[in-house]
Amino acid sequence: MASGPTVLMRLVASAYSIAQKAGTIVRRVIAEGDLGIVEKLVVWVDPLDGTKEYTEGLLDNVTVLIGIAYEGKAIAGVINQPYYNYQTSDKQKLREHRKEAKAGPGAALGRTIWGILGLGAFGFQLKEVPAGKHIITTTRSHSNKLVTDCVTAMNPDDVLRVGGAGNKIIQLIEGKASAYVFASPGCKKWDTCAPEVILHAVGGKLTDVHGNALQYDKEVKHMNSAGVLASLRNHDYYASRVPESVKNALVP
Repeated sequence: MASGPTVLMRLVASAYSIAQKAGTIVRRVIAEGDLGIVEKLVVWVDPLDGTKEYTEGLLDNVTVLIGIAYEGKAIAGVINQPYYNYQTSDKQKLREHRKEAKAGPGAALGRTIWGILGLGAFGFQLKEVPAGKHIITTTRSHSNKLVTDCVTAMNPDDVLRVGGAGNKIIQLIEGKASAYVFASPGCKKWDTCAPEVILHAVGGKLTDVHGNALQYDKEVKHMNSAGVLASLRNHDYYASRVPESVKNALVP
């Protein structure tokens, strides 16, 4: 990198600040009703990951994602959860608090997770699913036969269906799920860049269903056309169980 690590650290610091500000804006919207290339660094931004869940009041699923790539590889990322610690018993309570959405008693509302390859990931406590358990997290609202077939092939002990790519990766690093399986071309580069860095920084892995690394250079197509497969541990196990019919249907 031409300007060394200093530029990257400054950019991550800016992304962290932007993500926190974006989280404030997200909260304000529900209460009331151009990043690009920097010295060969490509910035992929999703200002509202989990849009459907946001509109439906499933606020725990919502994240703001800022990913930074260099020469096609995701190297730094920031994830803001605007409603981390937000607690509501039902939709009626949510409606009652639209003008001043608050965290649970004594809890800070929102948090920001960030990471840099080679440095680590911060802002959360790393946990793992118990050994031998295969808990799969997958899409809540964009399922189809390919997704179902791929999830079933993992021989899961349990399946979690939630919204947001960022939210699913957080499930992996906080011990709620062991693999994220999405055998569909619906995910975009701005959905996976930041989460991939956080996962890789703690020893996990994110690929397409063929086991190929995703590319993030400025010329790459935005769609992750060969799906997404991510895990904190034992990635080869999950990759080996992807059905050939799924691989044949999802072309990189």
